[in-house]
Amino acid sequence: MDKLINDFSLGLFFWASIIFVGLVLLLKKFAWKPILDAVNTREEGIRNALLSAENAKKEMQNLKSDNEKLLADARAERELMMKEAREIKDKMINDAKTEAQAAGEKMISQAKAAIESEKNAAMADIKNQVSSLSLEIAEKVLRDELSNKDSQTKLVEKMLGDAKLN
Repeated sequence: MDKLINDFSLGLFFWASIIFVGLVLLLKKFAWKPILDAVNTREEGIRNALLSAENAKKEMQNLKSDNEKLLADARAERELMMKEAREIKDKMINDAKTEAQAAGEKMISQAKAAIESEKNAAMADIKNQVSSLSLEIAEKVLRDELSNKDSQTKLVEKMLGDAKLN
């Protein structure tokens, strides 16, 4: 540092200062404006990129909320469709049960009617058989009784006696 102070020259200092000031003025006139314009352009580009990124982020959030809403709507619609399908299934089962029960009751009533008609037919057949057997027995008894003359007389008297009582 001593050497610097010992070698100090006022003229050299003067000319160095003028050259420095001239250089600063030249730089200001020709270099500062393009450098500042480039820096401002770069700054504007970064600002626009940040705004675009922020807008994209907001748009992504909007899309995400729209997707969630669509998913919720789809889930609700699926649940509604499942509920309707269950209701239709239950209705079909109940209708089938009702139809089966009605068909069963109809078959039972038809079977009862068939049984009743068969019973009546059987009863009529039994009555016919009993009456025909009764007639055959009566005919055989009367033949036996009418074959003997004493028996015929007793039968006629008995019948006359019964007729008087009535």
